[in-house]
Amino acid sequence: MKNFLRFLFGMEGQRLDDDHVTSFNEQQAKEEDVEFIDHGVLTIPLDKITGSVGKYHDFDSRFRPKKHVSGKRFADIKRTMREGGKLPPVNLYQIRNDYFVLDGNHRVAAAKELGWTDIKAKVVELLSGRNTMENLIYIEKKEFFEKTGLREKIDLTEVGKYKFLEKQIKKHQLYLASQSGKDCDLNKAAQDWFSTIYVPMTAIISSGGLMKYFPGRTIGDLYAYISYHHWTRSAGRRYGIGIDQVIPKSMEKFRKSMLEKTTPEYPEMKRTITAFVFIDVNTTSQFEIIDQLYGLEEIQEVHSVHGTIDILAKMVLKRDFLASDAETIAEFVDQNIRQIEGVIRTNTVIPGLSKVKPVFMV
Repeated sequence: MKNFLRFLFGMEGQRLDDDHVTSFNEQQAKEEDVEFIDHGVLTIPLDKITGSVGKYHDFDSRFRPKKHVSGKRFADIKRTMREGGKLPPVNLYQIRNDYFVLDGNHRVAAAKELGWTDIKAKVVELLSGRNTMENLIYIEKKEFFEKTGLREKIDLTEVGKYKFLEKQIKKHQLYLASQSGKDCDLNKAAQDWFSTIYVPMTAIISSGGLMKYFPGRTIGDLYAYISYHHWTRSAGRRYGIGIDQVIPKSMEKFRKSMLEKTTPEYPEMKRTITAFVFIDVNTTSQFEIIDQLYGLEEIQEVHSVHGTIDILAKMVLKRDFLASDAETIAEFVDQNIRQIEGVIRTNTVIPGLSKVKPVFMV
């Protein structure tokens, strides 16, 4: 929150006091070219209310009243709220995703203390005209949700990406109309896109563990990036074998394949690769090496063999969305097998067509 306010209001180098909620007045006065938008009465999550316009010294950072604040008034408000009595909506100023209390600090404090998750509020938004990256993304996001009617959370960190999603939804709108022979409004198309395309794709991305490769990015960023290169551009972009096996080259073909599945059946971006490794070792340490290999989770079988090689190991690895099978296997062998003391050389064999008989217990 501090970094956000310093950036938004040009307060770099000034210290904000952690002992009370954030002041609004001085910060808003430094903003340029502000447009005020009245949103009427809305239901606002309490964790988004982070500051106060006038009485920020009276409350700590969690909106708990300080000792000098009238205890009776606060107790009366809290009792009324607990008993279901009627109180007017609080008044809030909104800056991007954060809200500041203009009137109703005690009601906000009481609601938080009572464990409420949201509160009714009259909201006036301050929309900045400053040409910062954050403002541009926020305005683009706001327009996207107003046009599509979507209420679900989609966070992006680059300018232009919400417009890309809007174009994708409009394309999907045309597809739905062509399939039904009837006009399809944008809101309906957006909801269908979200539930049948966006949600399955992001579930696949999440199950593939891709977020760890892109610190500072959101799952929405990865959706936009992958869907652009796989469905829109679709020109010589390869992520390894995973995506081609799981995600068809057409957005609508992907939707069709996902409609045939239930949510728990969404395919994972990581499947398994089976490979065999022939290992030459220093014979004096052969049994110790076999024990170390057997201790690796990915090694399913280890055999001491006679002939030109000393050890045969079978490994089963997770197929990575971003790497080819050969890269995944080479990395594992280099980091886990060749580093074992006494291993002289390895030769890896990847099976093609395989037939495996089931094992019957007698």
